[in-house]
Amino acid sequence: MNIRIQLIVGIVVVLALGVIINMIRQKKLELRYALSWLGVGTAILLLDCFPQLITWISAKLGIASPINMLFFFGFCFSLMIIFALTVAVSRMSIRVKELTQELALFQKKAEEK
Repeated sequence: MNIRIQLIVGIVVVLALGVIINMIRQKKLELRYALSWLGVGTAILLLDCFPQLITWISAKLGIASPINMLFFFGFCFSLMIIFALTVAVSRMSIRVKELTQELALFQKKAEEK
């Protein structure tokens, strides 16, 4: 890989990690949702600094092409994020339903008084 591309990727990843950390500090992003992005950013930075590492890992796993391994891991990561967000949305939906029911009961009690 060209050193210029490595530098650009490294700078972009460091800036992205800085944005994520800043959003956590400002309470715009919860840490539990940001941990996976911080992990991916760190992994990309590591692979950017040591490009021969991806070839070594793919050879150890028996994957013919390093790019195939990257696509597979990206697909798996996307599925994990989608599943985690689906669970979070489901919890929030259940909680909203419960809160709506509690509010309706409180309003009914207030009307009776």
